[in-house]
Amino acid sequence: MSDVHAVILAGGSGSRLWPLSRQQLPKQFLALDGDASLLQTTIERLSPVIDADSVLIVTQESHAKGEAYHALLPYQTLFEPIGRNTAPAIALAAAYLMAEGSDPVMVVLPADHIIKDEVRFRAHLNIAIQAAESGRLITFGIQPTRPDTGFGYIKAQRDEHGQVYAVERFTEKPDLASAERFLKEGDYYWNSGMFVWRASAILAEIERHLPAVHQVVQAIIAESRDAGTFQQAVEKHFSAMPSISIDYGVLEKSDRVSLIPCDIGWNDVGSWQAVHEISAKDENGNALQGNVIAVDCKNSLIRAEKRLVAAIGVEDLCVVETADAVLISKSGQTQRVREVVDALHERGATEHIYHTKVNRPWGSYTVLEEDPEGFKLKRIEVAPGARLSLQSHAQRSEHWVVVSGTATVTNGDEVITVHRNQSTYIPIGAKHRLENLGDVPLHIVEIQVGDYLGEDDIQRHEDNYGR
Repeated sequence: MSDVHAVILAGGSGSRLWPLSRQQLPKQFLALDGDASLLQTTIERLSPVIDADSVLIVTQESHAKGEAYHALLPYQTLFEPIGRNTAPAIALAAAYLMAEGSDPVMVVLPADHIIKDEVRFRAHLNIAIQAAESGRLITFGIQPTRPDTGFGYIKAQRDEHGQVYAVERFTEKPDLASAERFLKEGDYYWNSGMFVWRASAILAEIERHLPAVHQVVQAIIAESRDAGTFQQAVEKHFSAMPSISIDYGVLEKSDRVSLIPCDIGWNDVGSWQAVHEISAKDENGNALQGNVIAVDCKNSLIRAEKRLVAAIGVEDLCVVETADAVLISKSGQTQRVREVVDALHERGATEHIYHTKVNRPWGSYTVLEEDPEGFKLKRIEVAPGARLSLQSHAQRSEHWVVVSGTATVTNGDEVITVHRNQSTYIPIGAKHRLENLGDVPLHIVEIQVGDYLGEDDIQRHEDNYGR
């Protein structure tokens, strides 16, 4: 069998499962069904066909240097400076894998899908890898169970290979009448967004059908050979990429596409209704998680992240509670959560961007209170051996009180040690750093005072994490 690599697409805007997912922490980095994140389970289900050393994750730079830093740390990664949809991401990964002179089979998977029958999935994966070795572009088609308008459809017919079908055509997300007709006629499959092909095969089809993407990829390859690394070349040229999906840009036009029909318990977890479908339920069809009391409720998803949520006599309802937001929706309307995210964006809010608790490479901070009069109260945790960047602020001062652990504080030209129940003051404009040299977590309370308290009022002068 050929050299095989998995390419995991882990971008995303964090809108479909709001308020649990946010722009800075999309659903692939969350645990929805158990303790492991969707990204972790995506990688783990590949074993033993593909091991973790042969996994390449393509993600946004903001995720890799922000809340998802530790989740991505064990794997090879390529960072997109900005999101440009799936065709540029896949082209980038193929070029990167071929940079050393090999031509591996690429297993391209979204990072945020759930597959219940992993044994059958791996069986289909082995068939797809063998078929891809000959230069075919393989897609996994899911047998539809209902006339769903939220998926693209692929029509395919059995060919001489038996387990691999010839693709006749792709159809974008249809209206309900068309979806009902597809289900009645048969030979139509949901487009899963999972693909298998040789790196050279997909690059050849991108060159043929997406010359604008091909041109940027060639510029990246040339730049990486002449000076710097592949990642540095991406940062220089990637913004010139058009934004287009691999389905629309290549697969719908190519004559090399084949399909493997799959019945693997697949779910793309594209809405809270989909989360309800895959979740364990009580005898009344309720999926309950967290501190929840449900009295005479039926067929509802109720999830509490921080506070007690009590519901009485509700049916076909979705309730998701977080520290700073609560979503309430009819079960059949949860795909409209994007409208809420759009409204938050329009009003200049931040509840769609990050949570009150924000993970960072060095630890985390939690916003406890923010007042329009010009102060913000935070709880900051710094992991043992970690330190924040050497930084300064143009519009705020900071007061730090150590509540546990011991802080090493750089404040201008001075470096001091601050113990539990002691405090220090950072004036506006001072270069400063917070560091934990101990072997237990450091907890401080930070009070910010100033005319502007946004997270973008920060100038980094030195940083361990490349931000």
